[in-house]
Amino acid sequence: MMYKPLPALLMSALLLSCSTGNNDTKEIPPAAHHAVSATQPAIAPACAGIPESFASYEQAKNLIVKTTFVYSDKVNTGKSSWIRGASFYSCDSVTGFFVLETDKQSYIHQHMPATVWSDFKNAASFGQFYNQHIKKQYQLQLTKTLR
Repeated sequence: MMYKPLPALLMSALLLSCSTGNNDTKEIPPAAHHAVSATQPAIAPACAGIPESFASYEQAKNLIVKTTFVYSDKVNTGKSSWIRGASFYSCDSVTGFFVLETDKQSYIHQHMPATVWSDFKNAASFGQFYNQHIKKQYQLQLTKTLR
């Protein structure tokens, strides 16, 4: 079964909270509860320098680390047998970058809805949720190079 995000009208009815790993919670900014206009997206000034596609995963990771996002969050993945870290970074609180850390490498996903991030954080199994709803979706866009 393919994961489908909730319609924008239902998003405002959801209370999306984020665990910081120390029992503090914070609510996703209000912009996450409303559709953003395609012509006038609310984007942080620093996000304007993020390209739509990247030359490499390394370039993407470096830009993500250096950018000040409107919203960023991470979840404690200690209960997972193979996921060592998971973070979400958004310029508009609606979609963003999802970074998954394992013992072997990092995986970066692009244009992932904030609702999917919230569902991931609340999943009984991070690995199962990732494999069913995120893996092979929201793929990072890499620039094609001519050889």
